[in-house]
Amino acid sequence: MFLAIVPAYNESERVGSVVRSLLAHVDAVVVVDDGSMDDTAEVAREAGAVVIRHRLNRGQGAALETGHTYARNIGATYVLHFDADGQFSVDDIEPALSVMKKEHVDIIFGTRYIDTRSNVPWTKKYILRPVGKLVDRLFGGVHLSDAHNGFRIFNKKALEHMHLSHSGMAHASEIPALVKKHNLSYIEVPVSVTYHEYGQGIGGGVRVVRDLVLGKFSK
Repeated sequence: MFLAIVPAYNESERVGSVVRSLLAHVDAVVVVDDGSMDDTAEVAREAGAVVIRHRLNRGQGAALETGHTYARNIGATYVLHFDADGQFSVDDIEPALSVMKKEHVDIIFGTRYIDTRSNVPWTKKYILRPVGKLVDRLFGGVHLSDAHNGFRIFNKKALEHMHLSHSGMAHASEIPALVKKHNLSYIEVPVSVTYHEYGQGIGGGVRVVRDLVLGKFSK
């Protein structure tokens, strides 16, 4: 089974179309509603997703780990991480899975920086990307061009090792660290990202960096 895990927080406007588009490319979609205060869960369920709800907003890492637990319980063969905001393209799924099978790797990481399809906001390109790469190098992760891209595919072997302990955005550095720790094979593939807004801005970037750094010291 090929399962898509979609963490969602207050994404009622876009999650329905994301779920419907995903169902043309995967066997099932599980939306983890991370304490939304809108109709995200209802919209996702009506679109055909299995919905798991967190009563409180726990963070994207916690939502992904809830999805991982569900995937392990149903015996998923492949697991896709896919954002609920409509920024990713489902057209990238089948080429990525094809590369995964051809190269016999455990994990596919999406990257915005191999080609020029994504108009990446400067805060992400010139602040978050360099800082994220530095944090990953300092704290033992594998080197990726776009570690904080939410498009990933795990095979069953990788899924068994992906027990995320960081609930916030620090999971984006925890995953590469787990890849290195468990000697998992991986490859990066280009994916397109469409930004509906300019970006999360400096404040959002600071929060991401805070989660990354504090997350490393909280163990």
